[in-house]
Amino acid sequence: MDSIAGGGGLLTVPALLLAGMSPAGAIATNKVQGAVAAASATYTFGRRGMIEWRKAWAFTGVAFVSGIAGALCVRFLPQAVLQTLIPVLLIAIALYFALSRKMKDEDAHARMTALAFGVTAPVAVGFYDGIFGPGAGSFYMLAFVTLLGYGVVRATAHTKLLNLASNLGSLLLYAATGAVVWPVGLVMAGASFLGAQVGSRLAMRLGSRIIRPLLVLVSAAMALRLLLDPANPWRHLLPEGIVRGLQALF
Repeated sequence: MDSIAGGGGLLTVPALLLAGMSPAGAIATNKVQGAVAAASATYTFGRRGMIEWRKAWAFTGVAFVSGIAGALCVRFLPQAVLQTLIPVLLIAIALYFALSRKMKDEDAHARMTALAFGVTAPVAVGFYDGIFGPGAGSFYMLAFVTLLGYGVVRATAHTKLLNLASNLGSLLLYAATGAVVWPVGLVMAGASFLGAQVGSRLAMRLGSRIIRPLLVLVSAAMALRLLLDPANPWRHLLPEGIVRGLQALF
């Protein structure tokens, strides 16, 4: 799922928490499998010529540094800000991909130059990936499609490369602080490598027919999962009956 539409953390982070890991340990350990899954998908897309390396290297470097910066600032940004803002953004992304008629396999007209893109989107999304993570792939995807006009398969390929960069940047910092539980992370990484190989091949074979619905599903599911968190400010605005129904699903 992560190699096609992002959002693998929707499954893995809650699983690590249910296994008894602390929130900090779960996020840090999840970066191991996230980086390996992104590397696996990037390798597959790259071999098929789906990545424009001359442009992508600059974006990759920016995302890598931004991921480190996000991990450095994780203690200083109030979590309430993220808990309030991220579900709204994910719902907006789900609606965009569900309703947009421009979501195709073919490239479209770019709305900004590569330089302008490089100093904005990878900075913002890479920083977010380092400080929090869930939904970063969806945000990268939206940026490539709407700002650079990439078709969905090409956008997915470049999303995996930038996801790899920001994951690695934040992972290096988390590893240096001793937050990563390496035995668990490495076992998950092996499974993620295989899953990403399957997912990336499906994405290249089926294109927008599978990427578009999965993007909508994953973005909406992540938004609901975050809204159901007892600490999320939005949860208190939802009727209790709806909350119980959603909890039964998640």
